[in-house]
Amino acid sequence: MTQTEPDAPRIAAVIYRGDEDVDSLLADFAADRLSAGDRLGGLVQRNVKDASGRRIDMQLIDLMTGAAIGISQTLGGGAGSCKLDAAGLADSAQAVTRAIAGEVALVVINKFSKQEATGQGLRAEFAETIVAGLPLLTAVPEKCAEAWRDFIGEAGTELPCERAAIDGWWREAAAARSDATAG
Repeated sequence: MTQTEPDAPRIAAVIYRGDEDVDSLLADFAADRLSAGDRLGGLVQRNVKDASGRRIDMQLIDLMTGAAIGISQTLGGGAGSCKLDAAGLADSAQAVTRAIAGEVALVVINKFSKQEATGQGLRAEFAETIVAGLPLLTAVPEKCAEAWRDFIGEAGTELPCERAAIDGWWREAAAARSDATAG
């Protein structure tokens, strides 16, 4: 685990491989923290699958409202272009902006992936969260880890794709935030 600098925002990225279910991991963590009374904002991903288990749709769940935001287009099996829906991404960006304005205890942004690595997707919302000084939790596929490190510099913690690691980071981040607001 890479430690954060004392004055840096609390930022954690779960670095994951393609065979790891990071979407369920972040969604379960967020659901548990919301049930515990933590004020979370941002987005977790829900993958909709058909009867055979094949992913047919991607949705982002707004943690403040519970609303599902569709982010994938149905392009057909032979399509070579991006399956992300621009309108869905715009709605997702607004969900993160609302979370920042609401000064939640933690902002979760489902992924820093290929789109963000190339300067698109929710990259601006990642930056806004960091500038606001709010704790941030995200997931980063191994293939985008270098781009993530270039984006945040030394200001973050990398976690394995394990619930215990996320829970431990959040205990420390929540305690540090509580100490900072009390002082």
